[in-house]
Amino acid sequence: MKKIILVVIDGLGDRPIPALKNKTPLEAAFTPNLDFLAQNGVCGMIETFWFPEQKYPHSDTTHLALLGYNPEVYYLGRGPYEVTGIGMDLKKGDVALRANFGTIDKNLKIIDRRAGRISQTQPLVRALARIKEINRVRFLIKKSYGHRAGLILRGRNLSAEISDGDSKVTGVRPLSILPKRKSKEAIFTARVLNKFLEKAYQILKDHPLNKQREKQGKLPANFLLVRGAGQMKETPAFRKKYRLRAACIAGGGLYKGIGKILGMDLIKVKGATGFSDTNLKGKILAAKKNLKKYDFIFLHIKAADNLAEDGNFRGKKEFIERIDKNIEYLLNLKNILIVVTADHSTCCSLKRHCLEPVPILIFGNGRDKVSQFSEKACQKGKLGKIKQLNLMSKILC
Repeated sequence: MKKIILVVIDGLGDRPIPALKNKTPLEAAFTPNLDFLAQNGVCGMIETFWFPEQKYPHSDTTHLALLGYNPEVYYLGRGPYEVTGIGMDLKKGDVALRANFGTIDKNLKIIDRRAGRISQTQPLVRALARIKEINRVRFLIKKSYGHRAGLILRGRNLSAEISDGDSKVTGVRPLSILPKRKSKEAIFTARVLNKFLEKAYQILKDHPLNKQREKQGKLPANFLLVRGAGQMKETPAFRKKYRLRAACIAGGGLYKGIGKILGMDLIKVKGATGFSDTNLKGKILAAKKNLKKYDFIFLHIKAADNLAEDGNFRGKKEFIERIDKNIEYLLNLKNILIVVTADHSTCCSLKRHCLEPVPILIFGNGRDKVSQFSEKACQKGKLGKIKQLNLMSKILC
């Protein structure tokens, strides 16, 4: 059986943009190497997975679906993947959440959910780590990449059945954490987390780093916006499910966490981040180097999604071109299956994830008549339109 590299370009798909002559960033990009793989492979489109209540696809559930794990069965909530991916160890009964350092004004209304995309948050994390315990519940916090952090509640009688504090909109107050069920555990967990967030705000608003940022005309990172509560439960290992030795190469904590929870080894690459400055060459060369040791390598590339969420369609186009340039290092491999796709589309015009299907190419197992790797061209591919949950069966057939 051929070894497999699955390249997931986060948020790759898009809608046509007038300023790009009504092309998507992928269609407008100069991508000779991706086009070569498409011309010599088979192509199609993927219908991405999403829960109806989500309104559009989310990164955690789409990645589970890409890897053949039905989110309706195996989804843990966003928090456990995030905290695991940044090296926090979850114990049975822990409740894990993801957090953003955000900015609220004097009226306690959210100005920016990412505090100007602050990245140097270590002093703030250290200050919050001094909140050791509330009502016999321990709080553990750790920096993730950029403005993100991971938060764990550790204690007895906790529940992940609590609401988010982040409404994902600005101009409103952060939401109070509420129990989703009228259980003692959910009511207690919501109450103790609200206490923590209030203490965190008191610390952050007066922190020297935020005072300095305000003097510099920057947004203070004075509030923690939390969401995605979840608790650990057993997930079948990728190796056991597919009989493949698997590894994950990623910059963002979420994707490392998904890989780790599925039992993949994490391959560290110096300079690998979730941003456009990520070490693309290093990540792709690491995938190539580790094919001797592994049968399946999940290679995640993030920044196209970030750029689209900022509405930066030119930046997204240019980042796709950078990916293409580095994909060249994979072209001389033999007896390897190269799969390139996305977890979901992220539309620059909407500045968020959207429902558009995503293109896919599989190189190393036949070919069709597609001549370009793009949303429009891949619609005519031999694979047709497939559901995301069926991708692994297509790859392994």
